Amino acid sequence: MTLLALDKVFAELAGRRVLDGVDLDIATGEFVCVCGPNGAGKTSLLRAALGLLPAEGRITVADRDLREMSPRQLAERLAYLPQERRLAWNVPAVELAALGAPFLSGEAGLARGRAALDLVEAGHLADRGVAEMSGGERARVVIARALATDADLLLADEPVAGLDPDVQHLVMRRLRERAGGGRAVVATLHDLSLAARHADRIVVLANGRKVADGAPPQALSADVLRAVFGLSGVWFEGVSGPVLAVEPAQGV
Repeated sequence: MTLLALDKVFAELAGRRVLDGVDLDIATGEFVCVCGPNGAGKTSLLRAALGLLPAEGRITVADRDLREMSPRQLAERLAYLPQERRLAWNVPAVELAALGAPFLSGEAGLARGRAALDLVEAGHLADRGVAEMSGGERARVVIARALATDADLLLADEPVAGLDPDVQHLVMRRLRERAGGGRAVVATLHDLSLAARHADRIVVLANGRKVADGAPPQALSADVLRAVFGLSGVWFEGVSGPVLAVEPAQGV
């Protein structure tokens, strides 16, 4: 089932075109990483798909036009993890995580929040105020809030930014498990090696345009790495699948 479809989507931000005719389909079971240099349009793509950035073109969510869906209908289908993690109130972590399940209340909501904290190995933080945590701890709680949702599709903007390497891999595994559980996940990432290791599919954006879309070795080919990122790369077979090693390309 196609959960999200973008057809010739254009968008501008502050007078600059940030999406330039982007096509994209996301199906049930997929974990898709969107990669590209700064300013490529990665965040704009997610915001347009959520209806948060005005856009031209057709966007459908589970075969329904985005513009015809109510806020509740969108919340039932789409969840969003923004890159910004500032929090206004010093609430206990479990209460913040439970906000990811807005259609549950009371003990049911708190139970969902605790389960989500456990997924990111942050259960011990459940009763601590989020303002009393380190940046990495707070990031785990915010990720737990996103994982607590029942939405079919989770759109996550740089979900592992600022996390320790072991936690980055933990979060990526949890996102892939979520997709494999009959839902789908789209995450923007700067770390190409991390995306290559965990994603089913990689979409590469440059200057608001989609320049590659496919399995990691195909999407991050030598030509794309050099032209888009100024890198040279080598693919080799690791313990758990293909691994990408990159370095600055000579002459770029």
